[in-house]
Amino acid sequence: MTTIADVVIIGGGIMGASTAYHLAKRGCTNTIVLEAGEMFGLGSTGLNAGGVRYQFASRVNIELSKLSFGMMEQFSDEMDQQIGLRRCGYLFMLDQANDLEQFRRNVALQNSLGVPSRVVSTDEIAAVVPEVDVSGIIGGSWCAADGLVDPHGLLQGYVSNARRLGATLRTGARVEGMDVVDGRIAAVRTKDDVVATRNVVIAAGPWSASIGEMVGVDIPIEPIRRQIAVTGPIPGLRPDFPFVIDFSRSLYFHREGPGILTGKSNNDEQASFDTSVDQEWRLRHFEEAARRLPLLADADISAEWAGLYEVTPDDQPILGKLPEVEGLYICAGFSGHGLMHGPATGLLMAEEVLEGKAHSIDIDPLRWARFASGVSAREYNVV
Repeated sequence: MTTIADVVIIGGGIMGASTAYHLAKRGCTNTIVLEAGEMFGLGSTGLNAGGVRYQFASRVNIELSKLSFGMMEQFSDEMDQQIGLRRCGYLFMLDQANDLEQFRRNVALQNSLGVPSRVVSTDEIAAVVPEVDVSGIIGGSWCAADGLVDPHGLLQGYVSNARRLGATLRTGARVEGMDVVDGRIAAVRTKDDVVATRNVVIAAGPWSASIGEMVGVDIPIEPIRRQIAVTGPIPGLRPDFPFVIDFSRSLYFHREGPGILTGKSNNDEQASFDTSVDQEWRLRHFEEAARRLPLLADADISAEWAGLYEVTPDDQPILGKLPEVEGLYICAGFSGHGLMHGPATGLLMAEEVLEGKAHSIDIDPLRWARFASGVSAREYNVV
């Protein structure tokens, strides 16, 4: 069977669904999303911790956050879908002098762009989160406007509204190859279908590099395992407990229902598609978590899982047109902060495809070409 589409999007996570919605909203309804999973939300989007924040070190990421936050604030009215946006605040705790100096610069940049973040002392941290043991902490940064969102609500809002506007979204549609004719995308192939198209958006998250390989394009994205656990109910846990990050330990906590969600990144994790729970790392995580947040010492674990970050060499996403193959685009490689930037990215990709270049935000610092030229700036605020 052969189908014809104006745009094919490979991947039905937050990036693919948001892009499909924004294309359809602008009249490009002959768009097909191909999701390999049997349901939407089984990949990195559905396994996300749900944090949304302004606090980044690069201008383009701060601008992505600002645009996305504005869209999330209007989401329930525009999409008829609740996403549970909650401004509980984000607190970065720092125990290294060089980190504190960098965060001072980060906050200055954030403030210059209208973000109400501020550098805080150890005493101020203790006042914000008296539940936390601040041993060794020398300062940090705080933004009360940061917070949490429901990943499933955000994704389903885009999925259902892209369909409402006329886009086609398929599950169980794993891409097996792409055809290129005279240097331009011509078709995308699954086991059941050939979709003739002149435009393909790679939004496959950790699997994006393998999609690029199908047409000889090197996409520097690696899949890196990250683990999360959620406790059972914790008596007396206050409803406004913020998102807390122990930065040097890549350790974080936030309230999840009546309990606490906690994660700790293993910075020595090797690239793989393994999403089993690493039991050895689990023990180290819980030991450090209970030491920093003592109320976890007696908590029961009610759920635990591992998912995949999609990591680039500079911890920044790759957006826009890809070289060598005309009609090929990408939005992937968000290195752990994709969910929060999904709303803005979908709009930018629609602009890139339909108008030739994204314009709501300058995405030139995030284009693939930065790797070929050797010019890139690492995002410092990555956990």
